[in-house]
Amino acid sequence: MRLRKVMNAIVYPGEEGFVAECMEIAVVTQGKTLDETVENLKEAVRLHLKGEDLSQWGLAKDPTLVVTLEVEPEHEQTEATVG
Repeated sequence: MRLRKVMNAIVYPGEEGFVAECMEIAVVTQGKTLDETVENLKEAVRLHLKGEDLSQWGLAKDPTLVVTLEVEPEHEQTEATVG
């Protein structure tokens, strides 16, 4: 089995700030700002994997965390879209 060197996470707007969710392991966290959310994500992943055999998770030693930010684009309103 080939061990993954990258874990993926997505950050998206929540009700009060942002939510971060890791795709490979069961980690979800949140924060009021993007910086806080990413720091919380790194800490949550570290704590979740602490003392674990990473190969059991299919992960190589010291994997990288790649974070994708999901945002909704703002669209220009036109007369056709204005009620």
